[in-house]
Amino acid sequence: MRDQASLRIRANPLPTRGIVLPSNTQSILIVLSVAAVAPVISGLVGLRLRSVILPVVVVELLLGVVIGPQVLDLAYEDDILGAFADFGLAFLFFFAGYEIRIERLLGAPLKLALIGWGISLALAYALSGGLHSLGIVVSGLLAGSALVTTAIGTLVPILNDEGKLEGNFGKHMLAVGAIGELGPILIVTLLLGASTGEAHQIALLIAFVVVAVLAGLVTTGIATRWFGFIQARIEQSGQLPIRLTVLLLFALVAIAGDLGMDVILGAFAAGMIMGMIVGDREARLFETKLEAVGFGFLIPFFFITSGMAVDVDALFGSVEDFLKLPLFFALMLIVRGVPAMLLYKRELPREELAPLAFLSATQLPLVVAITSIGLETGKMHATTAAALVGAAVLSVLIFPSIAVRLLRRNDEIGPRDEGDDLLSSISG
Repeated sequence: MRDQASLRIRANPLPTRGIVLPSNTQSILIVLSVAAVAPVISGLVGLRLRSVILPVVVVELLLGVVIGPQVLDLAYEDDILGAFADFGLAFLFFFAGYEIRIERLLGAPLKLALIGWGISLALAYALSGGLHSLGIVVSGLLAGSALVTTAIGTLVPILNDEGKLEGNFGKHMLAVGAIGELGPILIVTLLLGASTGEAHQIALLIAFVVVAVLAGLVTTGIATRWFGFIQARIEQSGQLPIRLTVLLLFALVAIAGDLGMDVILGAFAAGMIMGMIVGDREARLFETKLEAVGFGFLIPFFFITSGMAVDVDALFGSVEDFLKLPLFFALMLIVRGVPAMLLYKRELPREELAPLAFLSATQLPLVVAITSIGLETGKMHATTAAALVGAAVLSVLIFPSIAVRLLRRNDEIGPRDEGDDLLSSISG
């Protein structure tokens, strides 16, 4: 009887569902391979060229260009890759909001950062308006908005490695970076991502920000209890704090999207709320696990697929198109660097003004996001988008390396003579 039963089982096996692979499996595998290789390349460059800083996000973006349809044509973006990229973008701006601790920045750092960003905004829109009148860009608003950003999420690890986050310089740099990310996000949400009337959009934006801040304040009032909850459960297999954080992130992203606002505002607000909950407490294990989900898995999809979308042919189509790249690169330094050189003479030693200017002008994630919006809405030429992204990549490659070099030299030789200026700093 037992043998007959086993024969029946072998003759009529239970139906199995199996693993259904998406049609774009090859592209997903290649993107994952690039994500794994990028940190290795970044690390090797750092070991061999100690004076050069090559962030992983830059390697991801450049390798995305290589594997994309413009070069090797090994991978293409479909709905699945696009969804992963959107999740990565959400996590990227979650971390940008998480890094901001408003209580640390109150006073002179926040005041000067706001004034400086206002000057940058005026400069950016004046210059981009001139470019629009000359027919170089389609939308002066979009191009100008891309010039007033600061990639604080990219700079924080660099400053931390140099021991420059805790002092007076670090406070001012964090404030500059916070406003350099929050300000453009609000502009994108209010003026570029609106799907409703302007007055309605303004009301929704104000209401969303107020509710997000109130939620953060309420959770801050019970933060000790929440933090104890996080600490007690962060090492359990259920990973409940991580799951709740991801739920908060995507809930606010969904709400922002339903209200007709850009989803990055929801992600940024979620990060700020979690930052308020954690405060100044030591939460490295919690942060490490969040970073593993974000930087270890989802965020690389955003940068690699963004690289795949860069129109290299458009950038090199003519001399005029290619010249946009050095033009935007110079404008980034002017727009964000000039306020740093003008406003901080009483707050920082003279030798720290140039490093602040270079770091303030370092851009990338928001530039990629804004150019994506411009291409989707038809308000930006492919050549302009490619040039802006290329200039932002150069800013990440060049500006932090110069700033770190200057800061290290300042630490070694002390304050310089009053006659030294920005040009002599670079040439030295």
